[in-house]
Amino acid sequence: MPDNEQRPNPEQSPEEDDRDRRKANVFLLVAAFVITGAGIWLMNGLLDARKADECMSSGRRNCYPIDAPAR
Repeated sequence: MPDNEQRPNPEQSPEEDDRDRRKANVFLLVAAFVITGAGIWLMNGLLDARKADECMSSGRRNCYPIDAPAR
């Protein structure tokens, strides 16, 4: 296999390759944090919905109490 087929862009220097790889790694790390945060947020929402459903199906009326400000 010739040398020019090993790298996608043979004109790039090794420093540019490292920079591109670093940018891709940072992007993937940020994406992983965003996906993990979204998953945690969704799971909390599902747990709250399940608790409310269990409360309502047991016949209670005060499943979501409304906090009124003190007068």
